[in-house]
Amino acid sequence: MENQSTDRLSLAAKFVNSTGAPIFLTGKAGTGKTTFLRDLARHTHKRFVIVAPTGIAALNAKGVTIHSQFLLPFGSFLPTREAEGHYSDQHGFFTQQTLARKHPLNQLRRNVLKSIDLLVIDEVSMLRADILDAIDYRMRSVKRNYKTPFGGVQVLLIGDLHQLPPVVRDQEWAVLSRFYNSIHFFEAKALQNSGMIYLELDRIFRQQDEIFIRILNNLRDNRATPEDVRILNQHFRSLDEIRDLPPAITLTTHNYKADELNLRELRLLDSPSYWYEAELERDFPETLFPLPQSIELKVGARVMFIKNDTSGNANYFNGKLATVASLAEGEVIVELDGGGGEFQLRKELWENKKYRINPDTKELEEEVIGTFAQFPIKLAWAVTIHKSQGLTFDRAIVDVGQAFAPGQVYVALSRLRSLEGLILRTRVQADVIYSDPKVVDFTQVVGQQQDLAELLSQNQSHYLSNLIQDTFGFESLLRSLAQFDKDQESSLEFEEESLRKDLPLIYEKLESEGENTRKFRNQLLTLLHHGEEGRLLERLEKGSDYYLALLEELIERLMLHQAKVADFSRIKTYQNGLEELELELLGKFLDLARAARLVRAILKGEITGRMDDLEGLIALKRKAIHARVLEKLPEKTKSSTKTGRKKSSEKVKKAPKEKKEDSKSVSVQMFLDGKSPAEIAAEREFALSTIMGHLSAGVKSGKLTLEQLVSDEAIREIQQLAGKYEALKPYYEHFEGKYDYGTLRLVLFSEGEPK
Repeated sequence: MENQSTDRLSLAAKFVNSTGAPIFLTGKAGTGKTTFLRDLARHTHKRFVIVAPTGIAALNAKGVTIHSQFLLPFGSFLPTREAEGHYSDQHGFFTQQTLARKHPLNQLRRNVLKSIDLLVIDEVSMLRADILDAIDYRMRSVKRNYKTPFGGVQVLLIGDLHQLPPVVRDQEWAVLSRFYNSIHFFEAKALQNSGMIYLELDRIFRQQDEIFIRILNNLRDNRATPEDVRILNQHFRSLDEIRDLPPAITLTTHNYKADELNLRELRLLDSPSYWYEAELERDFPETLFPLPQSIELKVGARVMFIKNDTSGNANYFNGKLATVASLAEGEVIVELDGGGGEFQLRKELWENKKYRINPDTKELEEEVIGTFAQFPIKLAWAVTIHKSQGLTFDRAIVDVGQAFAPGQVYVALSRLRSLEGLILRTRVQADVIYSDPKVVDFTQVVGQQQDLAELLSQNQSHYLSNLIQDTFGFESLLRSLAQFDKDQESSLEFEEESLRKDLPLIYEKLESEGENTRKFRNQLLTLLHHGEEGRLLERLEKGSDYYLALLEELIERLMLHQAKVADFSRIKTYQNGLEELELELLGKFLDLARAARLVRAILKGEITGRMDDLEGLIALKRKAIHARVLEKLPEKTKSSTKTGRKKSSEKVKKAPKEKKEDSKSVSVQMFLDGKSPAEIAAEREFALSTIMGHLSAGVKSGKLTLEQLVSDEAIREIQQLAGKYEALKPYYEHFEGKYDYGTLRLVLFSEGEPK
């Protein structure tokens, strides 16, 4: 990014680092989108993953495919809760309902998605609107944030809509058209009214020819003039003329045409064939192969490099052309075009990756799960326009006589550096140089958005407010703890009472901070609103220190609980849930640790890059907590934890309903004996919320009446709103904290518990 920096590239970095708005980063071919993506890891503090619609696109972006990361079934997604059978009797459609029930995320992918702040989607021109909505549903579910697009995770969409469009079959579109105006990603429901930022990179690095740049711009915007067509057709050459020209690659519209030309030219060479096999290790599926597993070459064959030189010597780049000079078993020597001389190839390595959470440090990292090694070349008398995307040629023969998709002519021509290198095999006809009108309309509308500097300022203010609200609040953690408790309620119960109390105590500790965090957030927001930067940063530092200490205590309690049950058998789901909770607590710890630094940087207009020191701090902090946990463990447990010996599965058992009811009955009886819920919680060493849950069960079983626990006035006031909201939080906010969650849950049970 250093050598190709523009104002727009710097602006893009600021939007990513200091706002939460969805961003569409686009630009004409050669404007630096790929460079921006490659350098992103060094220029953002956010935790992110990179996904792409196809395997090759994912390899090029050094990411993973959308379908593998989000475990999406192949087919069409309908953005509705209803069953797909309501819309089609054909196979291959799925909805929110079927996605959740039949295709749930596994823990590995859930943990990865839980940990990110930023989702990067490359080659977005190929992304369909329905698949983006499926991603949105996955992210909302994982983050347990159903009100905000993508669960509150920022989305960076990179690509050029004037490249080749997404693919949809007629029978699919017959159903999808009931939900979308077109299949392009920008029609996704998740992006409607989302405030998406349209950021077009404006400096072209590939072309310097002003006339050529003007023609390409006109092609993109469906404004090609007769003069543009005339200039292009001046570069038409007959087949006889082309044969007399220096060798050049042919860009054609269809795979069969490229394959036929390559095979015909290879067979015409009067030299023996050599075959070179790829070296495959571990998991590298054929759908990801960047090249054929077996490559046939002859001396004199025209070839193209499909990967940049990773040796650091820059001997070749993706799209560089050459001619095979000599061959031997396991050896390929080529003569590089442009006077580059002879060069002996070595095999390049492609890596199939997946994202995972490091089990020791809990950091997000990439794991290589398979490799593909092969000489990085392919036959290159011809290549399809589709496969030429992202490549640059000094000279090319362009065959667009059968252009069939919007934008094909533009993509083919934009591969060239200048008009001087253009050779037309067929004349360009005006009726094939069109762009998709839906795309043109979209770009014209979003191109009229508010001034980017003003949008940046507005979104930064919004981001700062949300940053304060989200960082200094534990609502998300409380929801996760409550959901975990609900998920485990009917599956098991520990015989050892201390194990039963660990998580309720964590919940109680966080819940008891509710009023403090509310007041503290309001104070910070007031200081932010009044521009009192010094006092704001001072309060941020002090508040962060307080809550970091609290979280460290809770993380230690959770890790101690994890250690105690680490070797119990038949509780794998429970242990997986504990790991998810730990990741959320550690994520909150990181958010608190970086809050003051982020706020300071945004207020000063700086671009906050990676915070390696804080990422390292979390790993060291967790290591120190783990060491303390080991010291606190009983010797028997400690020995088992260190040696890996399984502890007796009798420590935990399936919890029959009557066992759970016994514990609840004790609380109910203590209440009937005259003790208040707070006194019961203190005596039994349970969280107050747990005791309220026991008493709620007493009301449902008829042992207690609602009136014994809640005043008539409160019952009337709360029940007047029963059914208005789907969750408890809106009720709590409506009453401005007048009634706690336990009381609300108790009263609303009688009208059907909010989910």
